[in-house]
Amino acid sequence: MATHIRQHYLDWLRVFAIIGVLLYHAARPFMVDDPWHINNAASSEVLTELAFWLSRFRMHLLFFISGAVTWYMMRRRTAGGFVALRFRRLFIPLAVGMFLIVPPQVYMERVNQGFKGNFLDFYGQVLRFQPYPKGDFSWHHLWFIAYLFLYDILLAPFFAWAASPKAKAFTEKLRWFAAGKRVYLLMLPSVVWFSAKALRHPGTNDLIHDYCYFPYWMLFVVAGFLFMMQPALMDSLERNRRTSLTFAFVLLLGINYLRWNDIGLESWLPDWETNPVTYLYIARWPLLSWCWVMALTGYGKRYLSRWRAVPDYVNQSVYPFYILHQTIIVIIAFYVVKTGDTIGMKYLFITIASLLASVLIIHLFIRPFAWVRLLMGMKTGAVKEKAAEPEVAHLPQVS
Repeated sequence: MATHIRQHYLDWLRVFAIIGVLLYHAARPFMVDDPWHINNAASSEVLTELAFWLSRFRMHLLFFISGAVTWYMMRRRTAGGFVALRFRRLFIPLAVGMFLIVPPQVYMERVNQGFKGNFLDFYGQVLRFQPYPKGDFSWHHLWFIAYLFLYDILLAPFFAWAASPKAKAFTEKLRWFAAGKRVYLLMLPSVVWFSAKALRHPGTNDLIHDYCYFPYWMLFVVAGFLFMMQPALMDSLERNRRTSLTFAFVLLLGINYLRWNDIGLESWLPDWETNPVTYLYIARWPLLSWCWVMALTGYGKRYLSRWRAVPDYVNQSVYPFYILHQTIIVIIAFYVVKTGDTIGMKYLFITIASLLASVLIIHLFIRPFAWVRLLMGMKTGAVKEKAAEPEVAHLPQVS
């Protein structure tokens, strides 16, 4: 397989992952024992389970795809050119988002908590730059963009070397992992890291104190790049897709059996906090996530490759959609949770209304204007029917 040819299944997987992000965030107001920016008075066990399942792989898949698409970017760029591109498509939208897109989310949350002023009164508090949650300055769901920007800066020299003829021998050595079931060995670095660090360093999404997850997410980016660098690895995922799905399904059943029956590690391992077995128990989480990523990528390569390319309109709109969607969800949810409708109707309305509002904002106020497209990380040239590369190879948890 020629690695310079666009693989449409990656674009489709990214679109489906972003749909998963929308479904996940629309469910957050209704989750059990999970305080969010806006919460419904009553919670839903069903929506909690939907969100739990989506949270097992959606961001993992996005980081993996981002790494894979980076391979295409590096085929015709130097490390410096790549960094400049990432500054324009990641850092600028991140800064715009932190000053313009995220503050309405925090404002609605503060109003829900008793703040009485209008948005202009509140915005002065944002400019104090005190980090959320004590303060009102935050990147909220845009943490993904911040992390990916730093990953790309840190990894740019490696990416440039890997895309050069100098890495030919290394590329061939990667082929060893494509034989049989060896491809699963490539998940071990992130599984070992997560298992060793997660107990004492839970995720924060604040970058500075995210000792476990910052390296963990980066390993998914690196893996995505390596899998595209050596096409035999992607072929292996396709060939082993049923095995990956089987592992993912069995792990999910086992995890949910323990969750639904309130069986914790402490019930059969009293010294779990110091017992080495605990680290093997923790490993079930990254193993589950990796199996879903490998299964979805394998099935995507097998079946989505036959689909037509993602329409350019959709491909270009996915990135600004991600930037906008959570703010719109929070604003709509602020009003919807106050109604007397059923949880199902509230969730359905929030999901559909947020989707339509995001699409209309992109269509009416972003795509037509080059300077707005620049601020949102899109290409600034005239809108064309086909794009040379994806707009969101760098995309986005989301808070």
